[in-house]
Amino acid sequence: MSDFLLELSKNPNARKLIQTLGLPIPLPQSLERARGPWEERPLADRRVVVGAAPGGTLSSVLAVALAAAGAEPILAPRATGGGLDEAPFKTAGEAYGRPPRTIEEAGDKPYWALVFDATGIADPSGLRALYDFFHPIVGKLARSGRIVVLGRALEDVADPAAAAAQMALEGFIRSASKEVGRKGATANLVRVDHDAQGRVPPLLRYLASTRAAFVTGQPIRVSLQAAPAAGSDGEVPWTRPLEGKVVLVTGAARGIGAATVKLLAAEGARVACLDRPADDAPLSQIAREIGGTPILADVSDPEAPAKIASELTERLGGVDVVVHNAGITRDKTLAKMKPELWDQTIDVNLAAVARITDALAKKGGPLRDGGRVICLSSVAGIAGNMGQTNYAASKAGIIGLVRALAPKLAGRGITVNAIAPGFIETRLTAAIPVVIREVGRRLAALGQGGLPEDIGQLVTFLASPGAQGVTGQIIRDCGGALIGA
Repeated sequence: MSDFLLELSKNPNARKLIQTLGLPIPLPQSLERARGPWEERPLADRRVVVGAAPGGTLSSVLAVALAAAGAEPILAPRATGGGLDEAPFKTAGEAYGRPPRTIEEAGDKPYWALVFDATGIADPSGLRALYDFFHPIVGKLARSGRIVVLGRALEDVADPAAAAAQMALEGFIRSASKEVGRKGATANLVRVDHDAQGRVPPLLRYLASTRAAFVTGQPIRVSLQAAPAAGSDGEVPWTRPLEGKVVLVTGAARGIGAATVKLLAAEGARVACLDRPADDAPLSQIAREIGGTPILADVSDPEAPAKIASELTERLGGVDVVVHNAGITRDKTLAKMKPELWDQTIDVNLAAVARITDALAKKGGPLRDGGRVICLSSVAGIAGNMGQTNYAASKAGIIGLVRALAPKLAGRGITVNAIAPGFIETRLTAAIPVVIREVGRRLAALGQGGLPEDIGQLVTFLASPGAQGVTGQIIRDCGGALIGA
């Protein structure tokens, strides 16, 4: 327990307030995080219970995806997973040496993941299948375990009763994430477009793995919106997925940027590390460490887009992935904020992102077809923060930019997504007063702050060929922050 919370918990009135707010007094569960490069079988020897509502359509996809990832599938009883087709699991089990077992055969050891196909739920009464599946087994979910529910994309549901039932999955998963968060476990929802089942396995592998330690309570859509690109459908590389790819990361000298470039390089990417000329020393150091290419540019400079495009073309032959990580805060309440603080924040965090993306993605620009644009937003852009009208506006603007760009670039196979980090342990958050910092950590389902590498892991997944089905999405990597949930 932190010294602050320990002392606070000794005060009866303060303790009552903590409990009323739902802040856990004991230390939160340490999260199991992946170390090292991607593995061929990220779920090796992990026990995964699988079930489905009647009418579920994803049994074959789940069977192959889980077996290929090395999981030990455990099939829910028909009474709790009546829609599950067991035949694909038996076939996949023979092919991958992972024969399915029943819950009775599996014994009493904890389960790493609970995966439920809810695509067959067509009316409110069908939601009982969620209760029937999870109620008897959720108590056996392992520490740092995973819950993944798969539903239909709301855009594909016209019937009001079916739409109500499918929307109910979001309320279920957000609440479930808070219930299991105390043991470091996560819960997420995958919405699958009609005919997009083939793009589900990479996202399922990511969410069920230890690389998604801080992503919880999130609905993520899988679609066919982005056109197929080489290596994006069919045989997806599970190891070193960014081999031969060129990735640009802005704000690469420190914090989230520095953690991200290391993870990208570990997966085979050739990384262009960009930051301000004032950060030449730390930028050069990180670039040398990963064998990357340093680029010195101030993103707010009107000449920066052309300079960056030229550097990428002449030095690296183009770019495959653009990660807009650079950002600033200039916090003041609106009444006390000087105009230059407003202008700087909007320009660096939003306008520069739009200018640079336009220069790189335009016809004849260095961004190749099948590429990726990944922008850093913030939970502040979703929920707002006291004294951050400028910052929140800029980060909400990123969300609008991503949603507008995604369909425009989809025809070229380029995906566009945003990540909204929550409380991440960086030098910036370390400067926050201790009381506010501690509350910020605890106001989340996982009861703690995230690490820069948590954001880097999600960036790496979205940059990979397997993320072709994920575009136009705003994914909160926030540990289930209660603010703006």
